[in-house]
Amino acid sequence: MEQTLPLLEMTLGQMLDATVARYPDNDAIVYVDRNFRLTYRQFQQSVADLAKGLMALGVQKGEKVAIWATNIPNWVILQFATAKIGAILLTVNINYKSAEIEYLLGQSDTENLFLIDGYQDTDYITTIYDLVPELKTMERGRMVSSRFPRLKRVCFLGLEKHRGMYSMPEINALSVMVSDEEYQARQDTLSPYDVVNMQYTSGTTGFPKGVMLTHHNIGNNGYFVGANQLLTEKDRLCVPVPLFHCFGCVMGVIGSVSHGSCLVILEGFDPVMVMTSVEKERCTALYGVPTMFIAILDHPLFAKFDFSSLRTGIMAGSNCPIKVMEQVIDKMHMTDVTICYGLTETSPVMTYTRIGDDIRLRVETVGRALPHIEVKIIDPKTGETLPPGTQGEVCCRGYSIMKGYYNNEEATRKTITEDGWLRSGDLGILDEAGNLRITGRHKDMIIRGGENIYPREIEEFLYHMDGIKDVQVAAVPSPKYGEEVGAFVIRREDANIEASDVIDFCRGKIARFKVPKYVHFVDGYPMTASGKIQKYKLSEMSEEIWPERI
Repeated sequence: MEQTLPLLEMTLGQMLDATVARYPDNDAIVYVDRNFRLTYRQFQQSVADLAKGLMALGVQKGEKVAIWATNIPNWVILQFATAKIGAILLTVNINYKSAEIEYLLGQSDTENLFLIDGYQDTDYITTIYDLVPELKTMERGRMVSSRFPRLKRVCFLGLEKHRGMYSMPEINALSVMVSDEEYQARQDTLSPYDVVNMQYTSGTTGFPKGVMLTHHNIGNNGYFVGANQLLTEKDRLCVPVPLFHCFGCVMGVIGSVSHGSCLVILEGFDPVMVMTSVEKERCTALYGVPTMFIAILDHPLFAKFDFSSLRTGIMAGSNCPIKVMEQVIDKMHMTDVTICYGLTETSPVMTYTRIGDDIRLRVETVGRALPHIEVKIIDPKTGETLPPGTQGEVCCRGYSIMKGYYNNEEATRKTITEDGWLRSGDLGILDEAGNLRITGRHKDMIIRGGENIYPREIEEFLYHMDGIKDVQVAAVPSPKYGEEVGAFVIRREDANIEASDVIDFCRGKIARFKVPKYVHFVDGYPMTASGKIQKYKLSEMSEEIWPERI
């Protein structure tokens, strides 16, 4: 299957049009919680109305359009409307606060911002009025911000009117000012190699960097992600992961649209709404990070829902414990669940397990390179390519490599070699068959008295202990050894294990220097909004938990 599929040479707008031509009356987007449903033909019309409205406002090809919003219906409509007119959708982390949104708007030279009223304890409207007070005093369309000189327009993703902002009904009403001929003429100027998306890496050190991705990058990656799950127009994909991250807007949205599948989207993750959506819409695929699947499986109402329609899906973001994988297959009927690995900089997927791979490959590896992508392991210090079975830094080359970091040539040069290889910063091992096993982030490695310790190895060992639901291993600062091993454990509900039990479980079974010196029981882990566990925060937390360490 995969070797015969060529790369697509089309823009995202052309991809949508091709799908609409094939399946105009199929469901495109569904929200179960608000009875929202669009066919592909209706979705295409909504995209056209918004795209023409943006053109009428004066949005030019190459302008950035930032979206600061949860997974609302207008999110996906704006994703394709911007793509249709050659604008660049800049996806903003919904957890950002004032300082972070200020940095992003400034560093990205954003011309347009779309936002909702807020998320959790952050009021987006108040935040933007504080950063751009001119919105309250200047005429719309003529606003000049002293802090963000490139910012031209702020738009509200809803019906309400806010001073200085355009509302969605107003923008859609402006669409009549742009003819079909003008709309098509704009599309005719676009190339698949134009930047269409920018995402800021969450980064554990330094300031976030804006990753520039093209139609060719994410269009093909989404297409091959869908193909690897054997998605067709008959599939219905449940997406409870954030759209601002590649997992949602590329693997989810483009993976579905490119194959004519239906997107069943949730505004945010809620186990009961996921189960309700799967049952009501007879979803055949489900996306999530392992912690989401654990929350569903452990929910008191789990047994009351029907998962028999499920077949496939993706578990990504962190490694999956084998017990969780077995339950997902047995109890949720996801016999073809897949595991993948990648980075925002690689659009995002570089390796992927295949349907038919045994369970061992799906928990111990992150699969093999997708078609048209090369993966190799190098020595992080010398850059030398290493043989199979040897641990080193994971590198990737192919169509999926980002165009670069926005306004940051130095960081781009450090990440992409002259011959096109992207250095991931992750440690891994390739086997003879090309299956990749991720052993950790290079910076997550624990160095205890000169011994290199890879957290993943200890985590895999501890998953076999009764009473442990989940575990993350991170460095704990040590005056004596530089770093010690710390284990952060989530107990099973019925477990009564103590720290000494965890340490005793390890003694005599793994090398003494790998046995956790410290064990702490937690209810959850610090995560990015896309579900990646932030180990550096666990290390920081350890300084408060164990101030007496010697």
